[in-house]
Amino acid sequence: MAKTATAYKEKMKELSVLSLICSCFYPEARNKFVHEFEDMEVKAIKKRTSGQAFEVILKPPSPVSDAVHNFPSPPKRDISLEDIEKKLEAAEDRRRYQEAQVMRALAEKREHERDVLLKAMEENSNFSKMAEEKLQMKMDQIKENRDAHLAAMLERLQEKERHAALVRKNKELREELTA
Repeated sequence: MAKTATAYKEKMKELSVLSLICSCFYPEARNKFVHEFEDMEVKAIKKRTSGQAFEVILKPPSPVSDAVHNFPSPPKRDISLEDIEKKLEAAEDRRRYQEAQVMRALAEKREHERDVLLKAMEENSNFSKMAEEKLQMKMDQIKENRDAHLAAMLERLQEKERHAALVRKNKELREELTA
């Protein structure tokens, strides 16, 4: 088949050069333009301004070429019971080796999953501790601010109380002086 394809490519190259030469010698269109090769036949269908169309007809392979491509199979040798047992043993060993590889890969995958899960749990725990500490600090700060605010309010209230007492005392003194 490869031989046919390469021959086809070469003949098509030759054909285009040949049609160019022919068109120079014979400017009129030729309807019966046919070329025959060993395994194909090429017919010109129409000549157009854009180029020329061809029909390629592949011939069926000859019986001689079939004989060339048929290779005889190598002679079969007798297989003994020992050979069969050796092959079965080798196949069993390969199967065990492949199973061991699969099991090793699964074990590694499980170990990796376990490591990832432990790391995630550790990070979650650390995050929880940090969040709890932050919350505790905020609550302490809020309590300190509240206590400071209450102390300031009490101080102002006491200051007002002292001022009121002073005003009452001055009023009483004025009343006594006027009386």
